[in-house]
Parts: sequence; structure tokens; C-alpha cells
Amino acid sequence: QNEINEVPFFDIQLPYELALKIFQYLDKTELGRCAQVSRTWKVLAEDEVLWYRLCQQEGYLLDTSISDRSCWKLALKNCRARERTLKTNWKNRIGAVSQLQYELGKILCDVHSCDGVVIAGYTSGEVRLWDTRTWDYTAPILEPMHGPGDAGPQPHVSFVRINSSLAVAAYEDGTVSVWSLMFGREPIHRYQHNQRIQALALGSEGATVATASGFEVKVESPDDRGFWQTTQTFEIQKLVNFLNLVPDVTGSPVTVAAAEDVVYLLKAEDPGKVLHSVYGQPVTCLDVSAHEAAFGVKTFGWLLNEPNQILLYNLETSQCLKKMGSSMGDFTCVNLQNSPPNMLVTGNKDRRVRVFDLRKSESLCSFYAHQLGVSAVQMDDWKIVSGGEEGLVCVWDQRMGTKLWEMHARHPVRHVWFNSHSLITANIPDDKTPRGASIADDDLTAHRKHRGIIYAYEFSVDQLAVESVLPVCRSSYDEVTGYNYNIGLAVPYDDI
Repeated sequence: QNEINEVPFFDIQLPYELALKIFQYLDKTELGRCAQVSRTWKVLAEDEVLWYRLCQQEGYLLDTSISDRSCWKLALKNCRARERTLKTNWKNRIGAVSQLQYELGKILCDVHSCDGVVIAGYTSGEVRLWDTRTWDYTAPILEPMHGPGDAGPQPHVSFVRINSSLAVAAYEDGTVSVWSLMFGREPIHRYQHNQRIQALALGSEGATVATASGFEVKVESPDDRGFWQTTQTFEIQKLVNFLNLVPDVTGSPVTVAAAEDVVYLLKAEDPGKVLHSVYGQPVTCLDVSAHEAAFGVKTFGWLLNEPNQILLYNLETSQCLKKMGSSMGDFTCVNLQNSPPNMLVTGNKDRRVRVFDLRKSESLCSFYAHQLGVSAVQMDDWKIVSGGEEGLVCVWDQRMGTKLWEMHARHPVRHVWFNSHSLITANIPDDKTPRGASIADDDLTAHRKHRGIIYAYEFSVDQLAVESVLPVCRSSYDEVTGYNYNIGLAVPYDDI
């Protein structure tokens, strides 16, 4: 508790609380200068309330209260130092990388991740989870819900999605299973479509699942008592290619569906609303944020004299806000939801990654990235991570316009996700039944090169300790048996 009651303020004496209110308008540099004026001003400029407020304004330690730390000036300094180290580690590829390995000889079908938790579906019908935040890579299997006639082999997994509370998988036979991440491995809900599922969407928060099969879009969510039910069913005229749930919607969920050359805005009160439709201009990619939808349209430039573009629509007014880009290649991926405010990043078949400012029509920067076209992309305020059809993952410095580093694997990159300290990429093969693989269920001989792979990178200074050494280096080396291509190491190395 401060014993200073009055602070000398030029030629007047101010109460301490009033002087504190004046000092709260100063930034870090100005507070440092004020601390050199006098001993009284130094006590005032280093008041915990001022530095706690600065820490919160810069986005650090948001879930803490002022009583949690004894020195908030030091806490802010440490947070900024950790952020600088993280950025340096990203730029120089300093960290640990692990393969999220699934050893049975089955092929990877789809991968999704949320906040470091990864879900993967395989041709064996199994769905696995990894939590990369704990570096404990023993992946639990999410059990399917067996019906009375499910004695045969499991159908392939078509799609998987995950958010902070739910995991969802759609299978080749039209079945959809929903698991709660809180209640173990048994599904909490299961429902069936009559035909193959073309698209699956899971809300970024909450418990809402949307699936598209044939000409039907079905939305499922639990009621107030926790019982799952079909809340909405929409009949549309064409087959759906892309499906997204609009985040942060109060009330009944809102779905955006792209079906060939039509984009639908599906609401309970307006079931068949067409957001965009131009005959002969199919939609090639789609992403939505809380208030906008961005999608790529493929046009025939030699006929309509208009190149391929990204269109931005307002979901509340249904107005086209912006037409961006003029590329001869098709836009293959777009990321609006995870991009900084007023920014958008896209990938194209013409091998380029483009960043757009939503207030302008021209691209801010364009990178020549991938030989066979871009397949996945994400950005933050200073870097871009892109994946290509040839299996290359590139990390770019957006402001400098330079490639920082790259990693290569065999199959196309279908999933890219990162936060401040970790990166997850997935190389998923297009061919789910490679030549030479046996059709016997108990056969384990599908070569590792055919299976696809998931990489988890960790750049955090907190994690770069002994427990973050590569898993192969942390092995106990007591396994002497192996099968097929997964030979266990049997060399008595010292502990690393």
C-alpha cells in the first residue's frame, strides 16, 4: 500500500488517485521517462494498476486478475520477451517436430484440428485423437456406435471435424457419429443419410453439426435437456460442394452452402435463400466469418471477358461487398475466419498465394509458392503458412515477402493449422486404395509411403525442454520386435 498521499505535479500538489488517473493515459516508454523525474513519480509510474492495464491492452494474461502477480511490469517484460523468442523460433525453424503416427497399414482419409487437438479418420473406419498440447502422443480411438447389422468391416471415414467440445466423423455409408470430448470414447449421437455425404460442417463453438447428402442439408443440435435432434432440414436444387456454419450466431444456426454455381444462405426463417448465383460460374472454395462469406468463382475468361475472382458477401444484407483478384487459375482455397481483421488469404491453381485487404480490390502481396497449385493456407499478422498439391509446406514472412523455410512430404497438403507456438500439417493421399495393398482386413502391409502423414511442430520456449525431444530419441529402445516396415529400434543408446 502506498504511503504517498499527495504527488507534486509541477506547481501543484495532486491526490495520488488523481495523479494515477492522469498516468493511465501514458504508454510504456512515457511511464519509463516519468519514473526518472523524482522518487515520488517513480512510485507512481510503477504502480501495479498501470502495468496490469498495459498488460491487458497488449493481449497478455487476459484471464488473470491484478492480485495474481506481484510485479506486473516484470510480467509484461517477460511476455514480450517470450513473444520475441517465439517469432525468432518460427523464422529459424527452431523447435521440435513429431509425426502423429498410426502404425496399422491403413490410409489417412481426413484430418482436422482445433487448439492443438488433432482428429484423423482412416480407411479402416477408425477415428483417432491426439492432444499435441501435452506431448503425449498415445492416440485414443473414438469408438463407433455399432448398429444391429454392423458385423462386417467398418466403412471408410469421409470427413472429420473437431471443436473445443465435440468431435464428428462422417462415413462412406452415410453415417455420422458425434463424440463429446468430455465424456470418453463412446458416441453421444449418431444419425444416418441415405446417400454418400458430400460435406460436413461443425460450428467453431457450441454443438451444431451440418451435413449435406444428395439434395438435402441437415442440421443437428441438442435441445435444452441435451437430447440431440434434427433442428433444420433444407432441400436444395443442386449437389453441395462446400458447407460452413456461420460462427457466433445467436438463436437458430445459419448455414452457408455452395452447390455448383449457387451459394445458399440457409436459415430457419428463410430456408431457400440464394446468396449468389451466376449460371456457368461454379464455386471453387468457400469460407465464412461471423458477418461475411468469401468464395472463389470460376469463370470462362475467353467467353465472358472476366477472370476468376474471390467474391465477398455480407451475410446480413446479402450484398456483394467486393470482387477481388483477377487470376487465370482457379482459386482452390480461401481463409477468412482465421485471418486478421480486414484481411483474407487465398491459394490458387496458378501456384500463387495472395493476400487481400478487404477494403481494396487488388492483392497486397503475391507469392509464387507451389508447383502443382496451392491446397491449404492460413495467415496471421506477420506470417503465412501454405500447403501445396505436391506436398510442400511453406512458411512466409508477409511483410518482407520472403520464404522463411519449407518442408516436403509425399502427398498433397490438405490441412494446415497454427497458433502462436505450434503448427499442424497433414499430407493426405488422393489414392485410398494404392496398388499392391492387400484387401485382407488383417493385412498390415500398406507401405508407409502410401498412408499419408500428420506433422506437429512446437516452437514454444516453454516446451523446448527434455520432454520436447523427438519421440524417436525419447524411446526406451526395449522393443526388439517389428513387423513389415515399422521396425522397432533395438540399439542401446544412452538416455538423451
